Amino acid sequence: MTEEFFDAVVVGGGPSGATAACDLAKAGHKILLLDKAGRIKPCGGAVPPRLLADFDVPESLLVARARSARMIAPSDRKVDMPVGVIGYVGMVDRDVFDEWLRERAQTAGAERRTGIFERVERDDGAGPLVCYREGRGGELRKVRTKVVIGADGARSAVARQNIAGAENMKCVFAYHEIIRSPASTKEGFDGDRCDVFYQGKLSPDFYAWIFPHGETASVGVGSANKGFSLRGAVKTMRGDLGLAGCETVRTEGAPIPLQPLKRWDNGRDVIVAGDAAGVVAPASGEGIYYAMTCGRIAAIAANDFIVTGKPAMLRRARRDFMRLHGRVFWILGMMQRFWYSSDKRRERFVEMCADPDVQELTWQAYMNKRLVRAKPMAHVRIFLKDCAHLLGLRPVAQ
Repeated sequence: MTEEFFDAVVVGGGPSGATAACDLAKAGHKILLLDKAGRIKPCGGAVPPRLLADFDVPESLLVARARSARMIAPSDRKVDMPVGVIGYVGMVDRDVFDEWLRERAQTAGAERRTGIFERVERDDGAGPLVCYREGRGGELRKVRTKVVIGADGARSAVARQNIAGAENMKCVFAYHEIIRSPASTKEGFDGDRCDVFYQGKLSPDFYAWIFPHGETASVGVGSANKGFSLRGAVKTMRGDLGLAGCETVRTEGAPIPLQPLKRWDNGRDVIVAGDAAGVVAPASGEGIYYAMTCGRIAAIAANDFIVTGKPAMLRRARRDFMRLHGRVFWILGMMQRFWYSSDKRRERFVEMCADPDVQELTWQAYMNKRLVRAKPMAHVRIFLKDCAHLLGLRPVAQ
């Protein structure tokens, strides 16, 4: 039997893996995109308009455009943050969005297969062997490749088997329910607004959310506390907001990484991307844009490795990504560790969100995916206000 060979095997067909497979196929390489069947990640589905432009994604994939966000404090104080004239928060359904990305990769020339990754083997041949099964208990198949791209999620089997320290990735566990959206509820559901709950009763160390998806909505919560009932928190939210009677379309749960891995490659022939690399923004939990950016950067590194055969090319992926987004991830990580640690601090955090300077720079950073430098005095004002909150010098507004 003739041995199958691919220039690259991409394990995982989410936004990161599908983007990497598409870019490499467009570059003329022979690509295998290997993905599990029927897996949808729990996700609020928020994407900035920049994602559509950077990755040539049609607006038709947006199921809603949120024009504001509402922050809800432990005291139930509500602070609205309108997006204003600079844009909107696009909302996608992951089942449709991810499949569209996979189909695009296939159209670009990548071969799609449904299968469950098992391991990477090495023998005397030129390149590693990727071993997978077409289904649970199915026949074991092997294909040879030059490079393996692991884009198989936060508990990545590719990463844990091939990259030192990956097994210790810290995660938040997320759970959400996709429900049929009501027109509105007197308790406060709004199909044009993203609601974010900073309340210890709903999450002791992260947040809960309700994100509109047009005909449906995502009601979810995240927490790293394994003893905390995520399903119970969602049930509470649905009851409080008049959503208990809405039809539940589906439920999903999965770990979400808290910080990027310290290493993304094995120094030989394996590289990881997306959640497998840990590129979900701390504090906000935003992952789709960063996953696709990471997939593209990993594809560039993999292309250079395929062309040159130099493993050092793979190390460039993490360096290049962190140069673009490392500072934002660090700041958001500090925010999460401090502001999410108690209800008293969550109360002050929501109060800060009422500040016009905070709102403007938050939305500018979200839309542009970088720290905004255009208004240095606004940064100074925010710094001084933040220090006052940290020191408890500002009373909490009632």
